[in-house]
Amino acid sequence: MPIRLETHSATIALITIDNPGKRNAMSRDMMAELACIWDELMASSHRVVVLTGAGEKAFTSGADLSGDMTASKDIARIVNRSLLKLGGFYKPIVAAVNGDCIAGGIELLLSTDIRVAAENARFGLPEVKWGIYPFGGATMKLSRQIGHVHAMELLYTGKLIGAQEAASMGLVGRVLPQSELMDWALKTAEMVAANSPVAVQAVKKQMIDSETALNEPREPSEQALGEIVRNSEDFTEGIAAFLEKRAPNYP
Repeated sequence: MPIRLETHSATIALITIDNPGKRNAMSRDMMAELACIWDELMASSHRVVVLTGAGEKAFTSGADLSGDMTASKDIARIVNRSLLKLGGFYKPIVAAVNGDCIAGGIELLLSTDIRVAAENARFGLPEVKWGIYPFGGATMKLSRQIGHVHAMELLYTGKLIGAQEAASMGLVGRVLPQSELMDWALKTAEMVAANSPVAVQAVKKQMIDSETALNEPREPSEQALGEIVRNSEDFTEGIAAFLEKRAPNYP
């Protein structure tokens, strides 16, 4: 299955985004699957979730641009839930960023709590390069997490940065060799799981609900802006250029 859910222990679940042939890009079906997994885990006895990607090249490169790029209200709800854009998941998530964390990958990352990256990981929000609006939460969450100037530099330029620079911005907490990544993530998850689940989830609920209260009023304009971009000639040209592996030519 493209999204693998495993039980590491009685208290720790492991989610692996498994589409390495496409740098772990997620199709709409994969996002729907991930959305269901969050609901399943919220009702389970697991106390902590570890999230990673398959292989050593990519955590996830976000949406699969070769697939369905429409965004009806139903699809938007699925994408929002898969990326935990508007919260609603109160168990801690440890992100083990094993490789490139791009576009929707960063937007998913913004919904995690403890983040460790492999030395080879790269981070970026290249949506504007391809005429795409980053409607998975980056425009609402990123500046609050890493500051305005860092957020706008990533959002406006679309450039990729290395793991150490991402750590200096506060996008991830630490950087480790690839060989140490999962061991650290699982040990940290065990430390969290050993604490009171009632207290831990109360802490996360307060933080997430406070952020969601700020984000929800902006969601209608977020979707409207995404639709404006999606209906533009820039979007058509950007997607074509991405799939044809060439530089876009915007009017």
